[in-house]
Amino acid sequence: MTDTATALAAFPAPGAPSDENLPQYHIEAQHSLIERPLRSLKHGDAFAVLDSYGDIGVFPGPEGLYFQDTRFLSRLQLTVEGQRPMLLGSVIQDDNGALSVDLTTPDIRLDANDETSIPRELIALERTKFLFRGTCYDRIGLRNYDTRPRHLRLRVSFDADFRDLFEVRGSNRPRQGERTVAVTGEDEVTFRYAGLDGRARTTRLCFGPRPARIAEEFAEFEVRLAPGGRASVFVRVVCESTQADQGAGRLAAVGSALPPTSPVYPKPLRAQVHPKGEGMTFALAYRDARRDLRAATANITTIESSNDQFNEAACRSTADLYMLATRTPHGIYPYAGIPWYSTVFGRDGIITAMMALWIDPEIARGVLRYLAATQAKTVDPAADAQPGKVLHETRNGEMAILGEVPFRLYYGTIDATPLFVMLAGQYFEQTGDRATIEAIWPNITAALAWIDTYGDRDGDGFVEYARETEKGLANQGWKDSHDSIFHADGRMAQGPIALCEVQGYVYAAKRGAAKLAAELGHAALSERLKAEADRLRTAFDKAFFLEELGTYALALDGDKRPCAVRSSNAGHALFTGIALPERAARVAEALMSKDGFSGWGVRTIAQGEARYNPMSYHNGSIWPHDNALCALGLARYGYKREAARIFEGQHGAALYQEGRRLPELFCGFVQRKQRGPTNYPVACSPQAWAAVAPFAFLAACLGLELRHDRNRIRFRDPILPGFLDEVLIRNLKLGGSRVDLLLHRHGADVTVNVLKRRGDAQVVLLK
Repeated sequence: MTDTATALAAFPAPGAPSDENLPQYHIEAQHSLIERPLRSLKHGDAFAVLDSYGDIGVFPGPEGLYFQDTRFLSRLQLTVEGQRPMLLGSVIQDDNGALSVDLTTPDIRLDANDETSIPRELIALERTKFLFRGTCYDRIGLRNYDTRPRHLRLRVSFDADFRDLFEVRGSNRPRQGERTVAVTGEDEVTFRYAGLDGRARTTRLCFGPRPARIAEEFAEFEVRLAPGGRASVFVRVVCESTQADQGAGRLAAVGSALPPTSPVYPKPLRAQVHPKGEGMTFALAYRDARRDLRAATANITTIESSNDQFNEAACRSTADLYMLATRTPHGIYPYAGIPWYSTVFGRDGIITAMMALWIDPEIARGVLRYLAATQAKTVDPAADAQPGKVLHETRNGEMAILGEVPFRLYYGTIDATPLFVMLAGQYFEQTGDRATIEAIWPNITAALAWIDTYGDRDGDGFVEYARETEKGLANQGWKDSHDSIFHADGRMAQGPIALCEVQGYVYAAKRGAAKLAAELGHAALSERLKAEADRLRTAFDKAFFLEELGTYALALDGDKRPCAVRSSNAGHALFTGIALPERAARVAEALMSKDGFSGWGVRTIAQGEARYNPMSYHNGSIWPHDNALCALGLARYGYKREAARIFEGQHGAALYQEGRRLPELFCGFVQRKQRGPTNYPVACSPQAWAAVAPFAFLAACLGLELRHDRNRIRFRDPILPGFLDEVLIRNLKLGGSRVDLLLHRHGADVTVNVLKRRGDAQVVLLK
């Protein structure tokens, strides 16, 4: 990456500034996350950010073991005879189930006697780490390849700071709770934190075999290895968070309004430790974790192609999606990303579910049910909430519970509510799951009422946003940086702001809700929604389309003046269908121009605009999910070649990423020969809506449509990009039908062969 990108000091999280130089809720960064490769693991509400050794906190950074938005372990380092082992290899397993690290001892000189020295590369260390049910398991296997016995001192050093995730991101706090640590057994150390929020948080480190020495900051083992001999050391880190007696009454009232977000599995208990020791406990947990992963993906649609590199990328996408997917009492919900957004986000979850709908509709079902259960019911300015509004974000950390940040249950998003209705329509169109739609129908109608009342602040037919308090987010679309909505001369737009893409989401929401209303017997409501959608489409074209730009304005400000800026937001107008057919060609041209398209993807803001900066978070960068929606939009209007170009650019970018993983975003510099894209210094990776983007790209190029009401799987004018000759789709679901399909490219044409069919769904190729 470039030096200028590395030098970035901070980037805006979902937040807004008190001034342009200090973004609100920013993420502080003095180092790029890509300077040292990091490894991420996740299960349920726990996630770990580790260095390549599997250690935590050796250098400053976001490393840690986190549980419910708190860092439960801030340091964990393995040393042998006081020295760090030499790294041979480090890789997250293909299914994200565990981290595997190969190490060896360096040259170790214990004293002046060469007989006691250990030359390097004689002792192999194999480290395996994984998360399961709020616990981090760590096995350190040793093997002696020497012809003589060896005796080693192995030390594991540790600490737990219990810092809130927002503190790790850079927020300062005037006060914190009380932390204590004690050796609580011959093989156990316990850290406790009495939070100001009345919660007791505990980190318990359990070791096996029994350490030779144990203290509040380390455990030391004497390891004797015969020639060719093996040994193992086990470290188990248990994270627990419980309501303390102090302040329980005060917090119980607040907590009663919270959604049951905890994963549906039992908490780790001492009784679950196997009587044969930590080795057997590790083995059984590892077995159960693997079974859990296999069960999560047992019935999904899978993709295999003639391109091995794309197959690797597709497997990585699947693994990332299901690592981020968390079981809740309402179903599966994909958490947004690691490290900063490992929680429920309304917008992210909905868009992820939309793009994954043809792969696994159960994700959409879980997202709809969860967001219905957490839909706002009252007016609460501090949470930017009004009746019918859909959740933006929820946090369970101390700062959120205390109100130091507003995100415990926060509704400051303008787009999640129409997107929720839009997803409901798409979900029913594909699945015909009437029971789910009937169950959430009151939530759909409440969301529609919010759109027309609180969403449309001035009654002009457009949905606008403005935060209710200074703590809330100033910009509330997906481009929520403090400087992301501006006029052609660079001046910041003043609210209330009507975003281009949000009007499209409202249009699609009303069209989809009209079909649902008709299905449920509400004919008058159906006709009213269709008429409202048609009026919105006409008004949108008149207010937003700018002839001089040949595309739609980024937004309208509070005085209804258009922000005459070329942006990727216009691609969302194609995605939702609000764009008039006669506008599509010019919008496509603007998106794919040299200013809009870098070669790797469509930029968020076109090159040449006043605030264009290819290293910024939202003003010239490239986001895979944004490009996926643009590609789907282009394909909707018949611009398949342009969609395929975006697919090719994004696939090419993935080839330069470790593990073929598309990150949250990368920089918008132009594509150059024999060089990969420039990475964004602190992008989340994995990120849910980036993970599913390859599935959306493929669906766009294939023109894939699944209609339950017609019992039809249709490929509308399909094409395949140049790097794919064949695509095999297995277990594609429509209602009770399952089909396996082989698509083959013959020059510019694509054929579809049904290899296996269960059920009576029709497969149609339409040219």
